[in-house]
Amino acid sequence: MARRADSEVEPGEGTPPAPRAPRARPARSGTLLVVESPAKAKTLKRLLGSGVDVRATVGHLKDLPAAILGVDVERGFEPRYDLVKGQARVLSELKRAARTAERVLIATDPDREGEAIAWHLAEELGAPGGDARIRRVLLDELTPEAVRAAVERPRDLDRHRFEAQQARRILDRLVGFQVSPILWRAVRRGLSAGRVQSVAVRLVVERERAIEAFRPSVAHAVEAELVDEEGRPLLARLAPAGGRAAAEALRRAVEGRAFTVRSVERTDVARPAPPPFTTATLQQEASRRLGFAPRRTMALAQRLYEGVELGEEGLLGLVTYLRTDSVRLAAGAVEAARRHVERVFGADHLPASPNQFSARGRGVQGAHEALRPTSMEWPPERVRPLLEAAHERDLGRLYELVWSRFVASQMAPAVYRRAAVELAAGDATFRAEGASLAFDGWLAAWGKKPPEQAAGEEPPPGGASAWPAGAPLPPLEPGQPLRLVEARLLERPARPPPRFDEASLVRELEERGLGRPSTFAAILDTVQEKGYVERHEKALRPTELGRRVTEELARRFPRELDAAFTAALEAKLDAVEEGTADWRLVLAEFHGPFREAVARAEAEAREAGRRPIEAGIACDTCGRPLAVRWGRNGEFLSCTGYPACRTTMGFRREGGVIVPERADEVQPGESCPACAAPMILRRGRFGRFLSCSRYPACDGRRDVTIGVACPLGCGGQVAEKRSRQGKTFYGCSTWPGCDFVSWDRPRAGPCPDCGGAWLVERVSKRDGPVIACPDRACGYRRAASAPPPAPA
Repeated sequence: MARRADSEVEPGEGTPPAPRAPRARPARSGTLLVVESPAKAKTLKRLLGSGVDVRATVGHLKDLPAAILGVDVERGFEPRYDLVKGQARVLSELKRAARTAERVLIATDPDREGEAIAWHLAEELGAPGGDARIRRVLLDELTPEAVRAAVERPRDLDRHRFEAQQARRILDRLVGFQVSPILWRAVRRGLSAGRVQSVAVRLVVERERAIEAFRPSVAHAVEAELVDEEGRPLLARLAPAGGRAAAEALRRAVEGRAFTVRSVERTDVARPAPPPFTTATLQQEASRRLGFAPRRTMALAQRLYEGVELGEEGLLGLVTYLRTDSVRLAAGAVEAARRHVERVFGADHLPASPNQFSARGRGVQGAHEALRPTSMEWPPERVRPLLEAAHERDLGRLYELVWSRFVASQMAPAVYRRAAVELAAGDATFRAEGASLAFDGWLAAWGKKPPEQAAGEEPPPGGASAWPAGAPLPPLEPGQPLRLVEARLLERPARPPPRFDEASLVRELEERGLGRPSTFAAILDTVQEKGYVERHEKALRPTELGRRVTEELARRFPRELDAAFTAALEAKLDAVEEGTADWRLVLAEFHGPFREAVARAEAEAREAGRRPIEAGIACDTCGRPLAVRWGRNGEFLSCTGYPACRTTMGFRREGGVIVPERADEVQPGESCPACAAPMILRRGRFGRFLSCSRYPACDGRRDVTIGVACPLGCGGQVAEKRSRQGKTFYGCSTWPGCDFVSWDRPRAGPCPDCGGAWLVERVSKRDGPVIACPDRACGYRRAASAPPPAPA
């Protein structure tokens, strides 16, 4: 009802109410600091005190919608962002706190993803451009001095960095939403493709194909075991042309001949210190030295960055920001490291000037520092007891790795004394090489005998020849005679390329410029969770599904699945961040050819349907070939005559051969534990199992055993099981009464070396299938094809 004018008011009705006074704006005071993580917020509250209100976004506030593309391609790739489910209350509280704050500082992580969170929050709070109170803060380390300095010097939000992250997100959405449905038609529903993820699977598949294509060969050489006048040993070798026959003829020719030193070459080779850690090299070294998967490494490093409890000191960030590809170090950190080196290791371990490093690869973000300790006041020996008391031993181990690498990076080179000797035996010239450590240098901090060379380091001298170098050589002079003890024939089989493990795949991705430091762990997790790659021991092997998906994508999208093309696209995203490229033009340049490839692939997929992979086995029902297909419970065999013939069955692979496991086939000698009826083999979500043939009248069931008694002697049998993540493992059939469990397939029979009750079947990256002792302290192993040793 419209309000009447004053002149229209009837007597007795009173006067209209006075106009409502404008609501007073609340007085603003104090600072609101916003981060992503509640753990990070807790650390900052302690460092900044009660004068700063610290709150957390608890991750992303906005993202592309989950169920639709969410990108308007025709309007310049305009994205549609929705509030992330469950974040409405968080955003409401942040808005309420921002209304009364004199300034709002957004201190999300100092990378592209953190910048995107900051940008979306600023938009919701009225910036960028609309509220001068809202500024950006970068926190590379959570220490009192660094935090106060960053809060006192905020900056504007970085549009270019946000646009680089937005372009990456849109690229990934375009590929995932438009390529995945093609895989559904060609292979099976539920599969996914990713712009970098699919290239990573292709690398694993191509490495496996190279291993399968490898043809064994053997190199032959003659090794001469010699001694000098004082009985000191020396090994010398010669690999003649002509193979085994020539080597055997040489061995016979040198027997009984005198050996004389022809020449001696001695050199000192300096091995420079390695650079401090980047995200990728941390993941690689943590995998090699500590056995941590990349995701675990990143989770522990995140906690070390955000803050750990250190007794009376409270929460303190122990390392700098963990997502970095830079090897740059702040001048103050370098000076602190040099003082530590001189005090702990001595002046001879300190180089005359600080070590400088140049990062490998393209698009390195030099604004960040390398990963390092935040303070030299917290050495590992001081931190370790505090963390172990809190049952956080792995945190201490990773911190010690970061500390050691940082200290080592500012130390003098290690020096190897290398000797190369030529020996004359008639007309033949043998060669002996050896190297000894003359000065440990940076190895004093990093470890003199690392299990493998550190990522990015050169191999030690003397070990790069075709035949490995022996022990350090005795002092020799030209013309010196040597006595031959034995001449023997050596055979060295050529080895196929090694399979990737998680560390080497991360290194491959980094060196090829694929992905960003923050994405490597997620890529490795995704390809394993999707069932495209499996981890055997430490080696990564493609599954049949991974091979099929790679084959389909490589055939239909050769450009998008090319590693060089993907790396070039990453370089363009780096250019967007640097402000030298427009994000919409980068997307348009990618999307034109990509859209054409999608249209061709969709037409082909509609016409061809799902191409079966024939198993070489005839259907029991109709005689047509059976084919390998994939369902929600994994692989199975299905008749190619479907839907006319609906025969299906499970199968297993033995030595690469498909062995069918026919459904509802009665298993000889197996009876139901509930009613004693015959048992049949079935397959479910957690793998194969035996079920009562009277089901559903009787629901008796038990695990499939492998014919090996439980090694713990409980009377049960070892059964094959599958985890929730789809990985096969072995446990006792009497579980939970017996808790025996093993990732490796147990094998009956005691260990010949230590007498242990059982052995396991493993796949070694170096030696292939082996039979080994589960007690790694024992070390027994033999090739799976080799016969067991005869009893003594």
